[in-house]
Amino acid sequence: MPRFSIIVPSHGVAGRLSQALDSVLGQSFGDLQLIPVCDAPDAPAAAVAAGYAERDPRVTPVHSQPSAGLSGARNAGMRAATGAYLLFLDGDDLLLPGALAALDARLSEVAGVDVLYAEHERAPWWEGEPTNPAAPLLAGAPKGAFAPVELPELTGVQLPAWSAVYRRAFLTERELVFPEGLFTDLGWAGLVGVAAGRIAVLRRTVVRHRPRRQGSRLNLPGPHQHTLLDQVERVLSRAAGSALPAERTGPLFDQLFAVVLKTASRPERLLSGHRAFFRRAARLYRRHRPAGHRVPGGSLGVQHRLLAAGAYTAFRGLRGVNRAADGASRRLPRPRTLRTRLRYARDLRRPLDENLAVYCAYWGRGYACNPAAIHAKARELAPHIRSVFLVEAGQEHAVPRDVEYAVIGSRRYWEVLSRAKYLINNANFAEGVVKRPGSVHVQTQHGTPLKTMGVDQSTYPVVAAQSGSFTRLLGRVDRWDFNLSANRHSTQMWERAFPGSYEHLEYGYPRNDVYYTATAREVARIRRELGVPEGKTAVLYAPTHRDHHTGFEAGLDLEAFCAAAGEDVVVLLRAHYFYDRGRSRGSERIIDVTAHRSAEDVCLAADALVTDYSSIMFDYANLDRPIVVYADDWDVYRETRGVYFDLPAEPPGLVARTPGELAAVFRDGSYAGPGAAALRAAFRERFCQFDDGRAAERVVRRVLLGEPPEAIPAVIPLAERIPAPAAATLVRS
Repeated sequence: MPRFSIIVPSHGVAGRLSQALDSVLGQSFGDLQLIPVCDAPDAPAAAVAAGYAERDPRVTPVHSQPSAGLSGARNAGMRAATGAYLLFLDGDDLLLPGALAALDARLSEVAGVDVLYAEHERAPWWEGEPTNPAAPLLAGAPKGAFAPVELPELTGVQLPAWSAVYRRAFLTERELVFPEGLFTDLGWAGLVGVAAGRIAVLRRTVVRHRPRRQGSRLNLPGPHQHTLLDQVERVLSRAAGSALPAERTGPLFDQLFAVVLKTASRPERLLSGHRAFFRRAARLYRRHRPAGHRVPGGSLGVQHRLLAAGAYTAFRGLRGVNRAADGASRRLPRPRTLRTRLRYARDLRRPLDENLAVYCAYWGRGYACNPAAIHAKARELAPHIRSVFLVEAGQEHAVPRDVEYAVIGSRRYWEVLSRAKYLINNANFAEGVVKRPGSVHVQTQHGTPLKTMGVDQSTYPVVAAQSGSFTRLLGRVDRWDFNLSANRHSTQMWERAFPGSYEHLEYGYPRNDVYYTATAREVARIRRELGVPEGKTAVLYAPTHRDHHTGFEAGLDLEAFCAAAGEDVVVLLRAHYFYDRGRSRGSERIIDVTAHRSAEDVCLAADALVTDYSSIMFDYANLDRPIVVYADDWDVYRETRGVYFDLPAEPPGLVARTPGELAAVFRDGSYAGPGAAALRAAFRERFCQFDDGRAAERVVRRVLLGEPPEAIPAVIPLAERIPAPAAATLVRS
């Protein structure tokens, strides 16, 4: 009986087969049986194999029909094998010099092992340095023979069949054969790994794998990709029947699903049936997930959670996101022409204008948010400071007539940016804007962070792909001198998300001042302007942006909600500003206020708020009016976007998971009941710390007037604040 039987399938590699056979027969260790497996006696490779058989009695050609595939060819070779140990070598690969002698020596040291894993090198088909992908996996193995539980990561799944030697008696006793279909290496390695009782490792490369220029068929698109799940199911079912300890099932499960997720995330491999593939994979995942299993970290962990939840839409958005950085920073201009660059460079050498302030909101969408509120207060308290608002071309109408503005990208735009002492923005100024010594940059932010921001987004692939370079982001952060915060939670999250040397101003958000200064008359006027019928309950529905969606999706049938919630309910629909295209989505009971310039006006007009995860809830809470969280896809949102706290566990009011639940809380009035009020009170205590109606004044006094911190008006305690009255209160009065 020979020491080794080397089985070499030859389908489609007749031109390279001789090199593979020579690499075996040229070994210094000669106690072997070489079994080339050919398609048929008249196949091109058969002639090559027959010639070797005539010259060397150790060569024993066998035949296997091409329809049987790689698994059939290898199984045919196994049936003909007589050696104590089996090796598999692809017909276009090479057995490296001295490999058999090294394997024989190692097998003598670890006598009786079922499997001996060895290293291999992967040689690029054209040029480049070979790699040794097995080395890291085998590096931590014990020196002698060991039980698989001692190195549970070595499941075999990550190694090809030709990166190991197998004791033939072990394979016979366990009736192990290569499973039918494609991805047979995965199924084989998993089945062998489950069955093996004693294994060992040889830290030496024995095979040179030479990938073909055209690549592996396994990477080509087509229905055969679905057979991957057949192999995964086969291995997991065998593992379940073998009662493996948890230490072994965890790594096996993770490695198998790493392969599954790699395929699921590549739509080019699944030209059709992608949803069916995902759903079946999700069922397998839930059925075979080991008890106490912990998902991996990073983006792979996100994919695990989405698969476990069966969240196909979110997963599709995850893998389909445009990897090109198309975030807001890409929309911010640089000086483009040579003339503009030269003029900007010249203006940067001119003295700063100590009485010039430049404002911008939402990358130039108009006069809005915290910058607008600060601007208005500056005109009152610091009239000597000239203020210029930056606006996109085409959005000039969004600036009040009495407010001076400059169009982004224009000559005047770069001139005022180069000379302004104060630069105030709720996002970021253009990449090319230079932070001059003596200038003061104020980052006002535009919301309280529930979802991850800044560098915290780096581990969430969907949003990270849209965020651009985090290095560039931190470069923009380095321009900030002050950063506004509405609550202590925000302060802490900004420190994490935007690490820098700026000073936190825990002054509240100036845009929220109106929630304490607006009068009943103003609330009534706003409702008339928006078209809210008198005596109706106006429910503001403000869903946030989904990074895994490519367009606006309401997420709720608003007509059905109105019908179920009660005759007195009308909805104010405010989509995220990303989807403001100036088109109305309204109807008789749905008033589309997406394009309305002031989010604060819309909030004042509303008797209650329904939102999912939008930061508008933190601002609206200042009004102390009912809030309902519609969290129908919280788990998906949390995994794809990342969040800073568990909103359903700490909500500003009742939480609804389905449209029926949402309508019910309005129909029975519980949305405004004592339970909802208690939740809102706790939420306001945490997130309305610094908003008291005087935030803009504090910013102007500290930044524009240079007053010392101790002279700035103190924040009014929450219990002493009086929010603007709701219209429902007026009706009852």
